[in-house]
Amino acid sequence: MTKVEINKQAPEFTALDFTGNSVSLSNFTDRVNVLLIFNRSFS
Repeated sequence: MTKVEINKQAPEFTALDFTGNSVSLSNFTDRVNVLLIFNRSFS
């Protein structure tokens, strides 16, 4: 995995959204900022 650095372009990745759909970072190339939140389940 590529190390993330401040003020550098983020590496490409794909993850599942809350509905189970696949979303890639490249889907947001027209945006200045993208916020990604990882939720943990406590059960």
